[in-house]
Amino acid sequence: MTKPFVAVLMGSDSDLPTMQATLDVLKTFGIRFEAKVTSAHRTPAATHAYVTDAEARGCKVFICAAGLAAHLAGAVAGITTRPVIGVPVDCGPLQGHDALLSTVMMPGGVPVATVAIGSAGAKNAGYLAAQMLAVGDDELAQAVKQERAKSAEAVQAKDAKLQEKLAAL
Repeated sequence: MTKPFVAVLMGSDSDLPTMQATLDVLKTFGIRFEAKVTSAHRTPAATHAYVTDAEARGCKVFICAAGLAAHLAGAVAGITTRPVIGVPVDCGPLQGHDALLSTVMMPGGVPVATVAIGSAGAKNAGYLAAQMLAVGDDELAQAVKQERAKSAEAVQAKDAKLQEKLAAL
């Protein structure tokens, strides 16, 4: 059996700088992924074909990034019953607020897990996908726990340095 993977779909190639954070997190955990530019509006048949094929090949989570009208995550959620994570991209005159609303306001029964606008959301999408996969993978679950502990240690180290600076004042 092939190892499960995450599909990272972007509505435009201009989304890659934002979505690099997702790819980096997936790489950190050794999670196999495919990244693709596809559009809910301009290439709906190709989007449908890819999602169906990816699911058949072992895709367990779809991460979809789009700006403006941002219907990619919703379109994908309408095709698959695999978890879909939507990343609203911070672009356009509303700086991603329109994308956030388009991504989060799904009809009942067709959920999209929506993360924050922009690169913080893209990073969290990678972590959320890892946590979803970790439900059935104890080794990955341990790696996620270790990463969380490492992050906590980094915050504590920053606080220690701040306390040293404040004590010297």
